[in-house]
Amino acid sequence: MTEKRVHIIVRGLVQGVGFRMFVHREASARNLAGWTRNLPDGTVEIEAQGNAGMVDELVKQARIGPSRSQVNSIAVREIAPDNAENDFSIRY
Repeated sequence: MTEKRVHIIVRGLVQGVGFRMFVHREASARNLAGWTRNLPDGTVEIEAQGNAGMVDELVKQARIGPSRSQVNSIAVREIAPDNAENDFSIRY
């Protein structure tokens, strides 16, 4: 099983619309580790790690977002794994 970790920034109408909970649900359903949080500039930041195919699926879902969101752009880059993480959380 090939694993990878990605850092994602999602721009658009992504705060106050359930985006973090959506990401948490999608990541947990795929057994991914990592976290998501709102940033002061109105974006949502995500780090997700796990099976490469499942990470790619999460990225696809982040491009869509929950029904009340409007994703304008998404920036994804692969980063070094964090083997200390074993679950997915929402950071505040």
